[in-house]
Amino acid sequence: MKKSILATAAVLVVMLMCGGMLYAASDDYRVGCIFSVTGKASWLGEPEKKTAEMLAEKINAAGGINGHKLKLYIEDDQGDNTRAVNAAKKLINRDKVCAIIGPSVSGATMAILPVMQEAEIPLVSCAAAAVIVEPVAERKWIFKTPQKDSDAVRRIYEHMISRGIKDVGLITGTTGFGNAGRTQLKDLAPEYKMNIVADETYGPADTDMTAQLVNIRNAKAQAVINWSIVPAQSIVPKNMKQLNMTIPLYQSHGFGNIKYVEAAGEAAEGIIFPAGRLLAVDTLSGDNPQKALLAAYKAEYEARYNEPVSTFGGHAYDALSIVVKALEKAGDDPAKIRDTIETIEFVGTGGVFKFSAEDHTGLDKNAFEMLTVKDGKFVVLTD
Repeated sequence: MKKSILATAAVLVVMLMCGGMLYAASDDYRVGCIFSVTGKASWLGEPEKKTAEMLAEKINAAGGINGHKLKLYIEDDQGDNTRAVNAAKKLINRDKVCAIIGPSVSGATMAILPVMQEAEIPLVSCAAAAVIVEPVAERKWIFKTPQKDSDAVRRIYEHMISRGIKDVGLITGTTGFGNAGRTQLKDLAPEYKMNIVADETYGPADTDMTAQLVNIRNAKAQAVINWSIVPAQSIVPKNMKQLNMTIPLYQSHGFGNIKYVEAAGEAAEGIIFPAGRLLAVDTLSGDNPQKALLAAYKAEYEARYNEPVSTFGGHAYDALSIVVKALEKAGDDPAKIRDTIETIEFVGTGGVFKFSAEDHTGLDKNAFEMLTVKDGKFVVLTD
């Protein structure tokens, strides 16, 4: 009997070690992920999913988190608000996750906020709209990793001022991200003495913005600002080229995927936009606090997936890293995770984060660089 017990124990040890790792603790740390892996926002969600899987694999190969295996439960919301809500409920009620990262887009994030707040489960969103975390008093359980859209607007307006641009034409998508950006562009315009001479919108399924751009041209705008995350980021520059509009085109930080440039072709040349430093890591000085991390993430991602890194994958890298840091300090109690995130200072792909009870983004406008497209590549803007 004693030999039988010993033999069974030995078999169990071998089974636990067969994946290359023996975990000291019995329970996995369960983290939910909601990404737009398919659908119109897949250019955001797919690199986010790949990054989260890559990072979790690396963490587990190194022994997990305090002996606990990190287990991800990944849901694809297809960029749809209802699917996002259903995914959040499933992750909370069935999978019993201690935190969720994502969704990929602002609209889906806003849709699940009531679910997260009611369940008292921390959310670290990969979407950018400032309203996701503001006012903080009403967003106790909500954090995000992308830089704020309000700070993106500030960087764009500051650059326009440096070029003597005052009359601006807006063209924005009617998604949650597009609507939030449009609000920030209009609200901050008086502070920077910008004149919005045209204010045009389009739906996420629209494939031609010629009419809106003609209205902007007729309004004698000195520059165009397009704010969206849908394929329109590639359509607007192509339509401008067809109309022979040579005024500058600014895009939001949602432009940070080289696939948008590839889809726009030659029309993408000269586009200006704010973005994190991941897209221009090779140009950073050696003493930049982000350079080592950015270079390592870029190299690992591109070697594994054979595709260029994007800021969107970086948002997932930061979101999961923040949750992991909280798990290391506090275990998998959701309330303790939430409290711990408010104390985290962390060098990430999006910037140097410093969360607090008053700031659930942890970044300011200095997390952005102004980039442009040159010869089909992202480069730091020098003027």
